[in-house]
Amino acid sequence: MNSVTQGIPSTIAKGAPPVRHYLQFSDLTADEYRYLLERSAFIKGKFKTFMRHQTLVDRTLAMIFEKASTRTRVSFEAGMYQLGGSVVHITTGDSQMGRSEPIEDSARVISRMADLVMIRTYEQTKIERFAAYSRVPVINGLTNEFHPCQILADIFTYIEHRGPIQGKTVAWVGDGNNMANTWLQAAELLDFNVHVSTPSGYEVNEETARIAGKLSAGRYKTYSNPVDACRDVDLVTTDVWTSMGFEAENETRRKAFATWCVNSEMMQAAKANALFMHCLPAHRGEEVSAEVIDGPQSVVWDEAENRMHVQKALMEFLLLGRID
Repeated sequence: MNSVTQGIPSTIAKGAPPVRHYLQFSDLTADEYRYLLERSAFIKGKFKTFMRHQTLVDRTLAMIFEKASTRTRVSFEAGMYQLGGSVVHITTGDSQMGRSEPIEDSARVISRMADLVMIRTYEQTKIERFAAYSRVPVINGLTNEFHPCQILADIFTYIEHRGPIQGKTVAWVGDGNNMANTWLQAAELLDFNVHVSTPSGYEVNEETARIAGKLSAGRYKTYSNPVDACRDVDLVTTDVWTSMGFEAENETRRKAFATWCVNSEMMQAAKANALFMHCLPAHRGEEVSAEVIDGPQSVVWDEAENRMHVQKALMEFLLLGRID
């Protein structure tokens, strides 16, 4: 070691906590979620009372986008700045990742320059490959298979409005997509029920959701009629009929999903105090009627804002662990 390199460690500091990634909802335990949800409320309280909360000063978040984004970009970027950190925005169009550089090489480089990496991409295998070679925590901002940050925000929003979600029932109406997969993982961990109603051919794939053989018949039920799925539930939620990457199927899906529009009949079948959620963007008149999304049971705007608060708690936790 010469005078130039003296004092610079050749490896990551010994005794540092192991790197934790957040690639799907099941990556954390029920107890860790209890902490995160409580921490999210604390952090949101600070935000609402204009109190500074900067636990990640001098930390950098790298955000990598292969899929377009509004809420994911704004919520992570604003959240990291509010925590005192900085943000680097990367797209495949303006980086070597879009020029055939191996994902593994990008992970090795980016994770030496940033403290956290958020990725919004297509196949789950891409984010898993990146995480396998990353020296820092990697967060799933959305993949075709999972959307854990959104469901974390949804659960936090439910708790804000109605209290604990344990023992409650959620109705998922629409495509058996990444949101449905993640709701089922959450139900397994946090002890609530999910009713799923999808058109034929668009069912949840239990192997993809990674819940095959784990959820009891009582906790996870499927319905051919969406109104029946909504009967006596505590929360009704849905998503667009055509997710990004499936645009070529748009017209076919419009026909298949025609009776899976969440409307007043479905909300009336639910409990009187049931909430409605949608991860947005929404298409009024397709997956949800205007009277529902703009009605008194809808909490979609709180839900959208809460992405930022739960992600702040998540980033803090992945880097610093629990804070008393």
